[in-house]
Amino acid sequence: MPSSFNKHPSSYRDPSGFLFYRNTILYRQVNQSFRKDFDQFINSGLYQHLVEKKTLISHDPINENLTGTDDWYQTLQPEIVLFISYPYEWCFDMLKDAALVTLETAKEAMKFGMMLKDASAYNIQWHHGRMTFIDTLSFEKYNEQKPWIAYRQFCEHFFAPLALMHYLKEPLQNLFLGYSDGIPLTTASKMLPFKSKLNLHSYLHLHLQGSVIKKNTSQQHTDKPFSRQKMNNLLQSLEDGIRSFSFSQPSATWSNYYEEASQRGDYVEAKKQIIGNWLNRLQARTVLDAGANIGEFSKLASSSSSYIISIDSDHSSVNKLYNNSMQTGHSFIHPLVVDLAAPSPAIGVNNKERHSFLERTNVDLVLALALIHHLALGKNIPFEKIAELFSSMGEYLVIEFVPNDDEKVKLMTLHKQEVCVNYTEDNFIESFVRFFSIVEKQEVGSSGRNIYLMKKQNA
Repeated sequence: MPSSFNKHPSSYRDPSGFLFYRNTILYRQVNQSFRKDFDQFINSGLYQHLVEKKTLISHDPINENLTGTDDWYQTLQPEIVLFISYPYEWCFDMLKDAALVTLETAKEAMKFGMMLKDASAYNIQWHHGRMTFIDTLSFEKYNEQKPWIAYRQFCEHFFAPLALMHYLKEPLQNLFLGYSDGIPLTTASKMLPFKSKLNLHSYLHLHLQGSVIKKNTSQQHTDKPFSRQKMNNLLQSLEDGIRSFSFSQPSATWSNYYEEASQRGDYVEAKKQIIGNWLNRLQARTVLDAGANIGEFSKLASSSSSYIISIDSDHSSVNKLYNNSMQTGHSFIHPLVVDLAAPSPAIGVNNKERHSFLERTNVDLVLALALIHHLALGKNIPFEKIAELFSSMGEYLVIEFVPNDDEKVKLMTLHKQEVCVNYTEDNFIESFVRFFSIVEKQEVGSSGRNIYLMKKQNA
């Protein structure tokens, strides 16, 4: 008799199968209803082809019905993705690359007589240094008599948000929090400027499709002959449109942080030496670099750690970090746009479908460098709440305290001196020792800033 299992809370939509946990191990069940398509996916060579191209995660077949359900056909143990992230945490170029991977996967599937039936952004994850498709059950036999069933979904999950960011020059990835199933095309069409209609791809895939949906939603479900050539043309048009999109915005206040910091005497080098020594001593396997900016200390951590989650609230900095990681091969740095003053919440059905950022984050070490003043002064968050936040995410904490007389603090509090009353190092220490033990403290060169190495109480 199979032991009990827990179905993954996000795996309920697809009748083809589902993800589940048994004894803390993640598995995927393939149901009998998907048997023919799954067999073709494997026997045609498409699965092996995509795995070899590193476009799709691999799996190990388990010839055992671990759930005991009557509709069981096959059990798979998928390759583990170390950290799950969501589109509302991705920078522009991450979402763009995810879109291109989805289209590449659809094109490759056609060569093997198959097609993607799902084009959800949630089917993509950052894995081994690239955006990778993770849903093994998204492939079905290609039918030239039917249009691409996932066309509208692709446009709502990828084309619409990328077009909006391209034309409006604003980081709008948080729209996914309000539209978790993709941005409705009618909504996107209203938000886009008129000049977007002059772009053939934007006109066809957003404005025209949006108007058709508005006039007759049932038209999306009618079966019409759709030749292989038409399908290739559609995919190519979508790809051309996605590739034409780019994103740039004026530099944020702190985006040139390292350039400015390098002018402060021995500050940067002294800081790197202190952090480097502690990293070598701790040998932390997983690290959260909170307030990573463009990732200088994430790269430093990568020499002694196997996985680094690098977060910052500034979209431009994260986009730079992502592109730099792609170019330099820092495959274990996972860049994300996350504001620790308002981290990604749990959303979806029963608020369990997509876990919150804090629920997903459990690392050996948290780096919080040049961050405390942004949270305490910029966001008015009390030290105790900041300490509680960091203690929920990691065992060790390396945190830099920036004093009141620091030039950056003076700049931040120029017109709100009242918030500085409780911003003292003594109050900082008093709050943090409720959650952490102080292991070591060092001054950073001649900067007046101190860095603390702390360990969570009872860890």
